[in-house]
Amino acid sequence: MNFPDFYEQAPVVRTHDPFAAMLGAAHGGILEYHYLDAVRLAGHSCPTVAGAFLVGRAALAALYPDEPAERGAVAVHMPAPEDDGTTGVMAQVLTLLTGAAAENGFHGIQGRFRRKGLLSFAERREGEAITFKRLDSGASVAVKLDVSSVPGDPAQGLRLMAILQDRADDTQRSAFADAWQDRVRRLLLEFADDPRVVSVAHI
Repeated sequence: MNFPDFYEQAPVVRTHDPFAAMLGAAHGGILEYHYLDAVRLAGHSCPTVAGAFLVGRAALAALYPDEPAERGAVAVHMPAPEDDGTTGVMAQVLTLLTGAAAENGFHGIQGRFRRKGLLSFAERREGEAITFKRLDSGASVAVKLDVSSVPGDPAQGLRLMAILQDRADDTQRSAFADAWQDRVRRLLLEFADDPRVVSVAHI
């Protein structure tokens, strides 16, 4: 496949979706999400997309420590408006993993399998933590992402400037792409469980 090899080495998020089971979309309703699924959704791979994938993974593992997370049974609250910075991008990845959708989501069938309204956004920035809440038990966690522990190549700024100004040659473009994905690789393979990068607090 035309993707970096490390995508398949990244952590996998395993969920159970009763709606998928009912419709026969997945045997037993088991859905496994790979990082490549997030890349295909976003159309690109970057620390934000990878970070959102790890945030969702950490939140679901904390809420469902002994079983696959129930997709569609978790509410997600973003700590900023959807058009603030990378909030919207992260929210899309979290919708993929949790099923939680905004007002344009699936409205359910006779009160069941509702996704609409499970994803919400703050009206103004209210911190950095994204909160996740189980609908059945009310258990909640707040998850923060900080990718500063995974610095990029110092030469990336100059490479990016050259690319955006149409001055870059093939060597510079290749070096930029390789360094960019190497940072994503390190984030997913070396720092996925590092609490300095993804911190989880029960609330």
